[in-house]
Amino acid sequence: MSGAAAAMAPMSKPAALPRRQFIGFMCMVLGMFMAILDIQIVSASIAEIQAGLSASADEVAWVQTSYLIAEIIMIPLSGWLSRLLSTRILFVCSALGFTFFSFLCATATSLDAMVVYRAMQGFIGGAMIPTVFATSFLLFQGPKRAQISVLIGLTATMAPTIGPTLGGWLTQTFSWHWLFLINVPVGLLVAVSVWSSLDIDKPNWSLRRSFDMAGLALMALFLGSLEYVLEEGQRNDWFQDDTILTFSAIAFVAGVLFFWRMLTRKDPLVDLRAFGNINFAFGSFFSLIIGVGLYGSVYVVPLFLGRVRGYDSLEIGQTMFVTGLFMFVSAPLAGRLSRVMDLRHMLAFGLVTFGVSVWWLAHLTNQSAFWELAAPQALRGFSMMFLFLPVNQLSLGTLPPAQVKNASGLYNLMRNLGGAIGLAAINLVVTMRSAAHTLHLQEQVNWARPGAVKMLNNMEMALTASKEGAAHQAALARLAMMVKREALTLTYNDVLLLMAGLFLIAVPLTLLLAKPKPAGGASAEAH
Repeated sequence: MSGAAAAMAPMSKPAALPRRQFIGFMCMVLGMFMAILDIQIVSASIAEIQAGLSASADEVAWVQTSYLIAEIIMIPLSGWLSRLLSTRILFVCSALGFTFFSFLCATATSLDAMVVYRAMQGFIGGAMIPTVFATSFLLFQGPKRAQISVLIGLTATMAPTIGPTLGGWLTQTFSWHWLFLINVPVGLLVAVSVWSSLDIDKPNWSLRRSFDMAGLALMALFLGSLEYVLEEGQRNDWFQDDTILTFSAIAFVAGVLFFWRMLTRKDPLVDLRAFGNINFAFGSFFSLIIGVGLYGSVYVVPLFLGRVRGYDSLEIGQTMFVTGLFMFVSAPLAGRLSRVMDLRHMLAFGLVTFGVSVWWLAHLTNQSAFWELAAPQALRGFSMMFLFLPVNQLSLGTLPPAQVKNASGLYNLMRNLGGAIGLAAINLVVTMRSAAHTLHLQEQVNWARPGAVKMLNNMEMALTASKEGAAHQAALARLAMMVKREALTLTYNDVLLLMAGLFLIAVPLTLLLAKPKPAGGASAEAH
């Protein structure tokens, strides 16, 4: 037995894990939940935040964008910080920093202050997410690890799914400030609990001597610029805008230099050697695809409900809630099946089920409401655990313990990048297809169409009966609004169809994954 394996031998018996450590780990999961939740908790309440900060629609988008950019920079850095500081110190510092800047977000009175506070909240809090994944693979083995993977997968998928629901309720019941104030008591509880109950490794202060400041700067420039281009490109006409062109060039140059530096240094800030493991490489790719579906679906459905159906933040949250409910339904089933089923087959099943659910959802009409959306959203929620559980196990479960901390950061980074790429692609498709559908519908609504003329006359007569003057102009305006509504509905259906196609096309790629060997840990033992 190697030294690393011997060091991990006492953790191979889940029953030997002290209750105190287990409670500490559960508090870590709660902290991760809060960090992921804050990505989407503002999505259903963006109009209220915009009004509170006196910002434009384009400007207020930075409340979400700044958080994502900062979090993406921290996630791959967390592996090195965890080795330097230890898991306990890093997580507690992350939880306290996340809590402090959450409080400051609630006190923000200007957009500039909010963007700075949100960026710091995302950067410091981002370390909690990969740290939980890594800790689960260090603490738990065998069937117990599969059970914990179900819990982590449920948490990681539930948080962005119920974010609009919880955010809408808080905003309607109290105010948008409570989107951030809710983090304060929870964050303090998590920090105190983890500090007092979980101490699984020791800091390695000698790593300070090899700290790669240049590597950190290159990573920040690469990921930050890339995220900015993805988020803002569509709004600014992509490469026709000088700022987007500049940041694209920065992302390219910094990216090339970053990868060269990480691959040539003896002790890199971000160890990319984990991608040499075929399961981790393809698992990270699947994580990126899952990020597209997870964040993309939670983005498109609220857009439809708000812009087409005219729902407020609470109504949007209530309509989305069914997805989270069915995640709970599928979690125990997925956990049991993972012990007897080939995880590659489970992942393929999850991809197919998610793709079918999104295809089913891509039949929206201007009358689609809770009951029309309930079944496809339920199927989408059911499929999530059949995606997260196998891909987590297949990606991280076959790596040696020494690589898990760094690999966890890279793995989670891919999911967030998938979300960023997905949202950028969705906005691009919405712009292009909305214009195309609007033009097509306008061609159908003209004076040569008897049906259109009849509808216009009926609306004009109804307006004449209730108002004096300007009935013709009001009827034309209403007809134009109907065209816009139908164009948006068709556009969102197109986006959902593309998303469904992405998941269905990815199914054959599961054949490229290697079946874990018995030495592979939990994934193997689950067979």
